Amino acid sequence: MTAAVRKPPRRSFADWARANLFATRGDTVVSLVLLALIAWGVWAALDWAVLKATWTGEGREACAAGGACWAVVTARWRQVVAGFYPEGHLWRVALAMAFLAVAVSPVVIRKGWSFALAPLGVVAAWAVLGGANLLPRVPTEYWGGVFLNVLIGITGSVFALPLGIALALGRRSNLPVVKWLSVGFIELVRGVPLITLLFMASVVLPLFTPAGLSFDKLVRALIVITLFEAAYMAEAVRGGLQAIPPGQREAARALGLNPWMTTRLIVLPQALRISIPAIVNTFIGLFKDTTLVYVIALLDVTGVMRQALADFAWQGSEAEAYVFVALVFWIACFAMSRWAAALEKRGAAPRPVQEHA
Repeated sequence: MTAAVRKPPRRSFADWARANLFATRGDTVVSLVLLALIAWGVWAALDWAVLKATWTGEGREACAAGGACWAVVTARWRQVVAGFYPEGHLWRVALAMAFLAVAVSPVVIRKGWSFALAPLGVVAAWAVLGGANLLPRVPTEYWGGVFLNVLIGITGSVFALPLGIALALGRRSNLPVVKWLSVGFIELVRGVPLITLLFMASVVLPLFTPAGLSFDKLVRALIVITLFEAAYMAEAVRGGLQAIPPGQREAARALGLNPWMTTRLIVLPQALRISIPAIVNTFIGLFKDTTLVYVIALLDVTGVMRQALADFAWQGSEAEAYVFVALVFWIACFAMSRWAAALEKRGAAPRPVQEHA
């Protein structure tokens, strides 16, 4: 008797369609109607967005009727990408993006170096953008566009994950002080809208800081977003911790492992693997929440497009502007969801099939 892993036989697309779309007459009719509607919708969208679209121009009048006016995006492409960062220093934005890409690259995460290299990559990106006393200083008021959303999203994710893990472990701690402080922080933050916390950080917090001490508005917003998402991250990780059978801790204790080694080597790796969908869902929510910085006068990509639409020359281009913003966020969020699916697939163990002699 041996155990072997068998892969299910691959089915062709024709077999899949026959079994799922055209199994009966009713299924065939419904499938054909839906496929026709989908084909019509795809063609209408393609015709409006590509075939009849206008890509360049200095105003709405330059755009052809019946098609999309993407000129509202291309005319301000530099602000859309990097806000009002000085044109002669855009190479610093590209270099900072490279540092951020290294911080969240699959190689870093797969090899387990994320807790070391990810914060270093984020710090390097901020140093390049700000100058770090080595380059001309560019105030954060000039940062913006898609890059600002990416910067806040990656920075918040890198620091929210370890903080959320610490809060989740603190909530399950046997020390009453640690437990109730963690519970109080999580419940307080989860019970307040993020936009309220951003307003407090932007308007109320400076009233309580000592004279001569001030924090940059972007830094304050980033701290608030990180703490806010850490509270949700803690609940995602706590769900994974609760899914670990108690017998594994007892087995680790029998092997002579102390509680810290048991958590670090046995419980936490499994809990994080179980929590991957919830953690990535929190990352996606964090990235979409970066658009809220517009309410405190930081020009992310949404703010740049709103500013463009305030120009009389581009009034009437709201559909194209917001479709572009939606497409940017959809691509980023879809990429994160596919990345999560790949992590789940790599972490899942195949079930052996018993072969009886």
